[in-house]
Amino acid sequence: MPPDLYLVRHGETEWSASGRHTGRTDIPLTPRGEAEAAWLAGRLASAQFTHVYSSPRRRALRTCELAGWGAAAVVEPDLAEWDYGDYEGLHTAEILKARPGWSLFRDGCPGGESPEQACGRADRLLERLRGLGGNVALFTHGHFGRLLGARWMGLPVADAVHLQLDTASLSILGAEHGAPVIALWNELPAGPAP
Repeated sequence: MPPDLYLVRHGETEWSASGRHTGRTDIPLTPRGEAEAAWLAGRLASAQFTHVYSSPRRRALRTCELAGWGAAAVVEPDLAEWDYGDYEGLHTAEILKARPGWSLFRDGCPGGESPEQACGRADRLLERLRGLGGNVALFTHGHFGRLLGARWMGLPVADAVHLQLDTASLSILGAEHGAPVIALWNELPAGPAP
């Protein structure tokens, strides 16, 4: 049996709140993002993880820390967000104005990762994780997390466009009768926003 993968997107940052593509830029969580991560601590308190991995970006590492798993975390470079290259810091509307019809999961980013490169990274990571036992926590990012969900299911990269991931969301990738399933997707804090 493959492990259950608890996929956690980092809490809100200034750029995620405004819709700017944030790949390599290493910015902190907003106060709201810190509150979102604190909700995750309560949600993950009873979880038993045999392995905890985090993207090297401080927004993911801080989310992991505030969620109560920082001491157990191993930095995993393959969990970093998609490399947006020339589109780093831009809003989708700005990109579409210059490149009508653009889709990250189909077209990639000039000067950054292609869909094939990002898919290769996701597949390599998932292959390593499938060999682990127990539950595994992954603190990562929006677009790369969506790609992990699609690839876990064996779907093409382009299908990741259909999987939304909000900040500080929790998703669980698991298996049923040997087949990969999405057991939970994009769970957010109940009640009013932090």
